[in-house]
Amino acid sequence: MKTALTAAILSSALAAPLAAHAEDYNIAFLAASSQNGFNQAIYAGIEEAAAKYDNVKTQIFDGEFSATAQFSQVEDIAAGGKFDAIIITPNDTVGIATALEEAIKAGVKVGTTLFPVGPELSNMEPQVPGLTVTVASDPVVGATAQADAVVDYCADKDPCKVVVLIGQLIYPFDNLRNDTYKKILGEHDNIEIVATGEGNYSPQTSMVAMQDILQAHPDIDVVLSNADQHLMGAEIAIEDAGLDMSELYTIGGGLNQIAVDAIKAGTWSGTLAQFPKSEGEAALDAVVKALNGETVPTWIDEYSLRQTPKIVTKEWLDANPDFEPEWQG
Repeated sequence: MKTALTAAILSSALAAPLAAHAEDYNIAFLAASSQNGFNQAIYAGIEEAAAKYDNVKTQIFDGEFSATAQFSQVEDIAAGGKFDAIIITPNDTVGIATALEEAIKAGVKVGTTLFPVGPELSNMEPQVPGLTVTVASDPVVGATAQADAVVDYCADKDPCKVVVLIGQLIYPFDNLRNDTYKKILGEHDNIEIVATGEGNYSPQTSMVAMQDILQAHPDIDVVLSNADQHLMGAEIAIEDAGLDMSELYTIGGGLNQIAVDAIKAGTWSGTLAQFPKSEGEAALDAVVKALNGETVPTWIDEYSLRQTPKIVTKEWLDANPDFEPEWQG
């Protein structure tokens, strides 16, 4: 009897730490680039949300703005068995789908931020079977809001000469944004897109692209960009060319602290609101709940996470002096 009791006690003592260990969750964040400020802000949100749990650990992986690198990372995680979940900001929203599908089959929960994964960038519902959650907004919605703002500005200008600074046209999401710009602006005879440059989400690259554009088109009216980082570089080139940034209509995307300061100062005209930290928090909470067996929404709209207009302007910031953006830039 004593032997049986001792065995039961030993069995219980051994089982307890194993059960606790089984409940520990390791979650990988696959950044498009860990050097990118927007991705860093997403991870800051992930870390902050993870800190609320006693059993969640996170690790960031550098996607190097490379579709190939990120694909390999997903394959390694699926094969390695260390991670219970992946949160990804995808570089190639189409090509990464097959790797994520295999990870899901291997039992890994998957959440995606900023963009959906799959061929339809305007479809927020899962296009990869078993994908847990997408925390994003339709890229067309934001691009449309930006283009409409340019149309409003150009209403009394003929011609109204526009420079577009886009990230990289090899990316499906940047192609979609650029196509949206061209479609909406192209409906107005007074608006002319005189040049399109690729900024690669880098102020330095954007500065060089803008310098080249200004040599051919020194009399521009508008700089339309999908990223605040692009406007940071464009501003240097514009000022070096002897132009007054505040006399142009300039609109970026991301709503970082640098953009907020520039808009308040009247240097930039506006920016598209985005909330990377909130995206990371929402994605982390969703995958943890899914790991715990809870039902979670398959899509969380980024614009539901905070209350701002889509295009943030000086007028709005002046009316909301306590507003704080989610990333530095």
